[in-house]
Amino acid sequence: MKVVIIAGGKGTRIASVNSEIPKAMIPVCGKPVIERQIEMAKRQGYNDFILLTGHLGEQIEEYFGDGSSRGVNIFYYRETTPLGTAGALAEVKDQTGEDFFVFYGDTVMDIDMKAMENFHKSNNADATLLVHPNDHPYDSDIVRMDKDNRVEGFDNKPHPEGFICHNTVNAALFIFNKKIISAIKPGVKSHIEKDVLPECINRGYKVFGYKSFEYVKDMGTPDRYESVCRDWQSGRVAAMNKANKQKAVFLDRDGVINVDAGLVYKQSQMQLVEGVEEALNYIHSKGYLAVVVTNQSVIARNLCTFEELDAINALMETLLGKKRAYIDALYFCPHHPDGGYPEERKEYKIVCNCRKPAPGLLFKAAEEMNIDIKQSFMIGDRESDKQAGINAGVKESVKINNSEPGALLYVLKQML
Repeated sequence: MKVVIIAGGKGTRIASVNSEIPKAMIPVCGKPVIERQIEMAKRQGYNDFILLTGHLGEQIEEYFGDGSSRGVNIFYYRETTPLGTAGALAEVKDQTGEDFFVFYGDTVMDIDMKAMENFHKSNNADATLLVHPNDHPYDSDIVRMDKDNRVEGFDNKPHPEGFICHNTVNAALFIFNKKIISAIKPGVKSHIEKDVLPECINRGYKVFGYKSFEYVKDMGTPDRYESVCRDWQSGRVAAMNKANKQKAVFLDRDGVINVDAGLVYKQSQMQLVEGVEEALNYIHSKGYLAVVVTNQSVIARNLCTFEELDAINALMETLLGKKRAYIDALYFCPHHPDGGYPEERKEYKIVCNCRKPAPGLLFKAAEEMNIDIKQSFMIGDRESDKQAGINAGVKESVKINNSEPGALLYVLKQML
């Protein structure tokens, strides 16, 4: 599979860093960002590249040549007039092959490309977008997906007042089948997110969102540039690659993230615990994932539907985002073991291995996110939460009283 890198940007927002070189050639800890991308791909066995250049593109061509000195193959297409993020793809349709990655040349990242490729192929997708949570979804482009991760649409910024969404932000990293290029008008300036992907959905193409916690950040402003350089130097960028074992803090939802209102079965009951954003930010600052594992018998009790529960969780993520915090994933159990009520959903009134204190939710998260359970922690507000962590074999499992201000952050500072 080839890797197409869109490297024609002028980098006007980051001009204070260096305006004498193309944006993709701005160094990150001593090497151009595009070279960091090529090295990442080569390390995983991807050796064929198509670089779409424009502004000062000759500098890129002179630096890399045909790629042979670095053990890769590089083909160039240089725009004579700017064609946006998508236009130049139509010009190289005969070089891309059947499926190909698309990177933006101003992105600092380290991802498990094989895992994303496997997801793309297993879904027989025409396009796969990497989506991830961030701490500012309110001013990010959001990808809407169904329960099977098929993309239904896009909510691009700016968002209307009262907008509620899952924190599934478009990371601007893609795998495309060559049929996607048919949605691009040759010679016309267009953009992948605003023009091409919506058209593909309108045509009924199979567009999927690949959820990932991995490090993918653009360096489009001086502040972001300084941030990604710090993260690269600290090793955070490489450590978050999904191929590496991750450490996590597993968290219950009701009573830990949000105020425990008994059975939370409608959005009006969703209220964040005071200060929870500080706790989540502390988890991430220490290099851990924040993974929610929650019993939600509201489904088995027929108090709400899966769609309504999903809307409640979306509101939680929205409220967290407004406080510049996020969770990396959420896993829930819809079951309850006790039957006999006329209004219940009998198919969910079962004994299962996912309802805490059973460890099933933690094991599922660990498998899907490559988490080292033994280096991870569990925090909840019930004995069943604590026991679930013990049953899973976490490093430490704790029950807290989160009605006390700052209880979660206090415990985290003792743990991590």
